[in-house]
Amino acid sequence: MQEVFDEIRSALHTVWNRRWLALAVAWGVCIVGWLFVATIPNSYESRARIYVELDDVLSKQLEISGEGRQAITKVRQTLTSAVNLEKVVRATQLGENVNTQREMQSAVDSLTDHVGVVSTEDNLFELTATIGNSSMTDAENAALAQDVVQKLIDIFREENVAGNRGQVADTLAFLDQQLEERKQELEAAEQRRLAFEAQNPELIGGVGTVTTRINAMRDEMRDVDSDIAAASSSLAAIDGQIASTPRTIATFGAEGGARAALAQAQSQLSAMRARGLTDSHPDIQAQQRQVASLREQAAKEPSGAGGAANPAYTSLVAMRSERQANYQALQARKAALQSDISRLIANQAEEPAVAAEANRISRDYEVLKDKYDELLKDREEMRLRGQVETERSAFQFEVIDPPTAPTKPAAPNRPLLLVVVLLAGFAAGAAVAFVMGQLRSSFTTSEKLERVLDMPVIGTISRSITAADRRRQRVQLKKFFAASGALAGVCLLLLVVEVIQVGSVA
Repeated sequence: MQEVFDEIRSALHTVWNRRWLALAVAWGVCIVGWLFVATIPNSYESRARIYVELDDVLSKQLEISGEGRQAITKVRQTLTSAVNLEKVVRATQLGENVNTQREMQSAVDSLTDHVGVVSTEDNLFELTATIGNSSMTDAENAALAQDVVQKLIDIFREENVAGNRGQVADTLAFLDQQLEERKQELEAAEQRRLAFEAQNPELIGGVGTVTTRINAMRDEMRDVDSDIAAASSSLAAIDGQIASTPRTIATFGAEGGARAALAQAQSQLSAMRARGLTDSHPDIQAQQRQVASLREQAAKEPSGAGGAANPAYTSLVAMRSERQANYQALQARKAALQSDISRLIANQAEEPAVAAEANRISRDYEVLKDKYDELLKDREEMRLRGQVETERSAFQFEVIDPPTAPTKPAAPNRPLLLVVVLLAGFAAGAAVAFVMGQLRSSFTTSEKLERVLDMPVIGTISRSITAADRRRQRVQLKKFFAASGALAGVCLLLLVVEVIQVGSVA
């Protein structure tokens, strides 16, 4: 640690012994540095903030809000493109001395590095422009920066509002043209289809449609078969009911009552057997005995005797007639379907070329019709979108902070540079003095001499200074501090001038 202190003390002694050299170098470095700082033009920055509102109920209903956001993103990314910056150059003072394309490209390249569009939030954008043209005054640079930002705002508005409406109009014109062409093609296809169908009515719709019709007929025939089976089962059931129902109702004690009672007993016996009862069953045997007894009574009655008509029997007969008619109608429908299917299959097999032509005509017509309907739908959506853009645009543009008129330069930080140059001058002077001291083979302390030569130092001889020398040294020291103070004073004066000059811009 002692060696470090010795080195520092030695370096300071070396610099102090050559302080006039160090001060001269400091003056030279400061003058050159301050002249360079003075040549740097002031750059003035203008800022503006704009707000873009995309949340519109009608736009969401039309599903165009997402497109608006995409359009804004596109404009934000292309706002600083060469084409837009060329518009800015031509509309501002930057384009006054631009006559050739090379000069325009140079102006655009220079402006590209000094403008920016930053999205601080989803709907908030900040536009900045920094202008520092050495051929202009500070006031002109400040005004030009404000003009550049204002022009960027104008371009932003044009690209989003007027640009979107122009695109909608162009799209509508294109869709109208395409619709007219598709309409003519569709009408021609429809005429060909009508002429072909007039000659071949059985192949209306083409092979695909005929095949669909055949499949539909087969499905319908399967349904008819199911209905026939159900009708047949229902008809058989009502036949059984009719067989077990007497035509007349027995009236006991009246003429002809025995025969009616016999018929009723016989029907009951048949119903028991229908349920699966055998002759050995007690109920069957009892019913048989009743039937035998009634038969003997009926044999003794006159031949003209009978009972009253049975209304249940009459109702069952009417129901049977209705179901019989339904069954026959289903049979007739099945026969007709079989005939139609056979005829369509025969036509397909006998005339394959005609069937292929029908298929082609039908396919072309359907394709053209689908395309026409799709274009018509797109045209209506675009027309409605154009009305929204015109009357109630989803793009709401508002300038929150207008372009500022800068009063202070954004760059460079001249006061800081002036101080830095002063410190750099003192550092450069000290460095030069130290280097010059190292080039000479001398030692400032006895410890350094002993350490370098690795030999013991017996003693040192002090320098003897007279009174005249002391007076001369004091005069030289005053001159040195005066020169150093003058250098710092020049720096302070430059700072005051800079403050006054900056204040004059406002």
